[in-house]
Amino acid sequence: MALHPQFLKVLDNLKDQAKDALFALSSCICQQSAKIKINGRTFNIVKVLGEGGFSFVYLAQDESSGRQFALKKIRCPTGSGGVKEAMREVEAYRRFKHPNIIRILDSAVVQDPDGDGKIVYLFLPLYKRGNLQDAINANLINNSHFSEKDMLRLFKGTCEAIRAMHTYHGPKSSANPSRTNLASSSRRRERSQSPSRHSDEMLPHPEGDGDEGFSYDGASVPLVTREAEDEGDVIYDGDQELANGHEGAETELIPYAHRDLKPGNIMIADDGVTPILMDFGSCMKARIPIENRSQALLQQDIAAEKSTMAYRAPELFDVKTGLTLDEKVDIWSLGCTLFALAYSHSPFENLQTTEQGGSIAMAVMNAQYRHPASSYSQGLKDLIDSMLKVNPTDRPDIHQVIEMTDRVLRSLS
Repeated sequence: MALHPQFLKVLDNLKDQAKDALFALSSCICQQSAKIKINGRTFNIVKVLGEGGFSFVYLAQDESSGRQFALKKIRCPTGSGGVKEAMREVEAYRRFKHPNIIRILDSAVVQDPDGDGKIVYLFLPLYKRGNLQDAINANLINNSHFSEKDMLRLFKGTCEAIRAMHTYHGPKSSANPSRTNLASSSRRRERSQSPSRHSDEMLPHPEGDGDEGFSYDGASVPLVTREAEDEGDVIYDGDQELANGHEGAETELIPYAHRDLKPGNIMIADDGVTPILMDFGSCMKARIPIENRSQALLQQDIAAEKSTMAYRAPELFDVKTGLTLDEKVDIWSLGCTLFALAYSHSPFENLQTTEQGGSIAMAVMNAQYRHPASSYSQGLKDLIDSMLKVNPTDRPDIHQVIEMTDRVLRSLS
């Protein structure tokens, strides 16, 4: 009996995930054998830091230098289509230059040794303090909580990162594409004629790199690029290509939305006070006109796949035609994130929705939540409430959120 193609695709995906799970298990049990080789360099997989549908994040150590990285592995079983999707995440990392946004250090596309697909590797800074969700979990275990000042400072830094995305300026669409493409092609030829470097020059040497791991100061990192040859590894220099797009061109406002803001996607820098926004796999241009039902359903499907339900804006659960989705989806998620920092859970992950058969979607779409008893100021509660408005037009923009956060911080002085 012939199996449906969609069913076969699901089986292939499950098989790929099983391979990664087995590899992750080997990294915990048999560290000596958990290694990967990229562009002639060998990396030891120390442990698994996190996992998603098609990706794993490992603590990886360069065998030659001993330096450590967070290595994100994205499996692309669908071939070029999956690689293109993964490279959008790479481009998003390179697009936004801000101290509160994580900087990608390097990336590579390699042939999957166990199949016909590709694997995209992203080298990211290692933050040993973990993310805000780790801090929330520690608070739950220790029966403690953030001080209001500390919480608001972490929140404001996150808002600054979002402001960089919501106010991003890129080259005008009317810019001459042929001129840009010609210059880019020339640069690619020049780079392809340069000798490939597999030495330690390929990866950055940030200040603070020592025995205890890798800290990154956010400086620009030159990368090696080679044209794809057969099944060889390819280093992707998207940073330079994005920068080239601004050379001699007028710019215009092109807001981007993160679309998956939550405590688990906000790292804590080594200083313990600086939040670092990460995971741009869901990032896209913010303003999306919805002209018909098929477009609406497409955006619902994307949100269901990319955006965590308990932090997802209500307009993404039931996308309406005739409206434009915009960056206000992130404002809602910021409200949920601040609520979680204060009370250790999303406003829509409560006893009723998690244990009594309630619907998170219905709670979100009706903004059904309440503040638990606490010693936090009314100003903090009002700030949260201002962001959790069902109608996006009733929510403040990111500038107003930062202004309100500053007012609450001043009131606590």
